[in-house]
Amino acid sequence: MRSYPLTAGRLLGTFEPAAADDEVRAPMFGQRLGAVAARVRQWEFWPPWLFYLPLVPWIVWLAFRHRGLTTITAANPGIPHGGFVGESKYDIVQRLPPQWVVSSARLPAGGVDERMRLLSAAMERGGWGYPIVLKPDAGERGAGVRLIGGPVDAREYLIRNRYSVLAQAYHPGPFEAGILYCRMPGGERGRIFSLTEKHFPSIVGDGRSTIRALILRHRRYRMQAGVFLARLRERAAEVPPRGRPVCLAVAGNHCQGTMFRDGAHLITPALEARVDEIARSFDGFFFGRFDVRYGDAEALRAGRGFAIVELNGATSESTNIYDPDWPLSRAYRVLGAQWAILFQIGDANRRRGCPVTPLPGLVRAVRDYYRGRMVDSLSD
Repeated sequence: MRSYPLTAGRLLGTFEPAAADDEVRAPMFGQRLGAVAARVRQWEFWPPWLFYLPLVPWIVWLAFRHRGLTTITAANPGIPHGGFVGESKYDIVQRLPPQWVVSSARLPAGGVDERMRLLSAAMERGGWGYPIVLKPDAGERGAGVRLIGGPVDAREYLIRNRYSVLAQAYHPGPFEAGILYCRMPGGERGRIFSLTEKHFPSIVGDGRSTIRALILRHRRYRMQAGVFLARLRERAAEVPPRGRPVCLAVAGNHCQGTMFRDGAHLITPALEARVDEIARSFDGFFFGRFDVRYGDAEALRAGRGFAIVELNGATSESTNIYDPDWPLSRAYRVLGAQWAILFQIGDANRRRGCPVTPLPGLVRAVRDYYRGRMVDSLSD
């Protein structure tokens, strides 16, 4: 991982390494300043601590009403700490019906040669070919997700990332969605709280401009230029031919550059019934977000033709709140309702005898998770 000087632009996520080509620096500096100003106006790009600040009093009230801040750790008794921190993605997907999950394997921490052997065995066993996806078995916000094109890339990734890694067959999609599900304990059926469509960023070459210049000129992408340019590195100086698209990200995460749109039009009784069926097969799961890949919107609406990439627990967000067309007030209403449901589920499970992680135990879990971890904050 490279280190960069800490500047106002870096804090707002628009910092980029110095230009390596012959483009005029002054206009580019002006473009970067414009990107910083745009991020301030566009609330979806605010840092999480700032965005969540107005929600703190509501969460404190919910904690008081439901007898403790860590009540939410009882929301999913089948996941350690309810899925608050450090849960294994592999262990979770193994609890779901295999016909609905992208084929996966875990590569435990250890020597690179042994892990490459395990990866080869998993690929042969599952009938995978390259490309594949490698990512931390316990990770957040898309950090460290990589699309791996061959064994050389896989070895390089495993050398850099010595912790437990999740390997998955690459699902071609090309579409991805986040489906937030909830069910009250003892309830007859669960429901889809929200569905988010994920739009992956790409630019189109004009035959004259570098990728860096195209990003900095783009009305939206300039606001996450730091993410894209740090990921592209030397490729940012390339000049793509006219008409050639350049994909800027493959991880379906907002902070990695993917645009989120509210996908309520995709929610149907058939899809809701299918997701409820899958969720109920996981004993001890009541609240979380399924990240799924699919190839056809109508098939998804019919409750078929999708594959689960991962399932997140208590810290899942209703990611449709980041739809750029939504006003901030609507985002806070949805997020407030989501947190209220999460506390209600945790409280109901606690009343049924499910354990709640004490606050000191949760603090230790967070500390143990982050101790010594050097996870690249970027994805592909």
